[in-house]
Amino acid sequence: MSENDTLVRIAEALERLAPAPIPISDMEVSHAFVWRPEGWLEAVEKVNRIDLSLLKGIDHTKKQLVDNTLRFARGFSANNTLLWGARGMGKSSLVKAAHAQINSEYDCNLKLIEIHREDIESLPALMTIVRRSVDHRIIVYCDDLSFDGGDASYKSLKAALDGGIEGRPENMLFYATSNRRHLLPRDMIENERSTAINPSETVQEKVSLSDRFGLWLGFHNCNQDEFLAMVSGYAQHYDLVINPDQLRAEAIEWCVTRGSRSGRVAWQFIQDLAGRLEKSL
Repeated sequence: MSENDTLVRIAEALERLAPAPIPISDMEVSHAFVWRPEGWLEAVEKVNRIDLSLLKGIDHTKKQLVDNTLRFARGFSANNTLLWGARGMGKSSLVKAAHAQINSEYDCNLKLIEIHREDIESLPALMTIVRRSVDHRIIVYCDDLSFDGGDASYKSLKAALDGGIEGRPENMLFYATSNRRHLLPRDMIENERSTAINPSETVQEKVSLSDRFGLWLGFHNCNQDEFLAMVSGYAQHYDLVINPDQLRAEAIEWCVTRGSRSGRVAWQFIQDLAGRLEKSL
């Protein structure tokens, strides 16, 4: 084997061992992205969302989030937002639907970046990319954000949102959804009250994360009329032909069987109904 052949084999071996180059994060290729903690943004070709008009029973909440988002998209002041409360009532759906409507109706080039809960410690790296993208207004969104005992990553989120020396980039908002109003389990807070030497100080330190969100939007369990309005709205939107009385009776039976009423349960019923009617949603 010649010396050149040996050098070629060594170079090829080193290339195989070297990490793959980090893709360039191009904000122009899409309106929505998923943050990868390796340091790049993956474009989303088709966002999983529903039309804003299909979200029933949360009219006031819907208006607050749309108004806050629109002000931000137009370059004005707006607040980080925490959407908290009952499961299945449209928290994450509202974020995605509001983003889509504002881009379509107001011709805003607003970007939506999803960061997964387990990647929250890499948020400062994402903020560096956002800070450099001065031509874009960007919402960073985390679904089902919460922290359990022994998880200290909430401290890095606190610093990233407000407390760091650089602060939050002016072209970024942070939206989060959670079933917990303070993002921490109640038993964790109560345990601090009962065991800490200075319980009030310790509790304040733990719940102060939620104070980083200037806008709190609460979601609560819906009543039967609101549930039926959700079902009816879906049926009309997807042209599901069924007798209204039969639709009402089947929807009530479905939620009783499930033991709960929510937008998610309404959607699951509609999926079942569409399947029985041999229609694709």
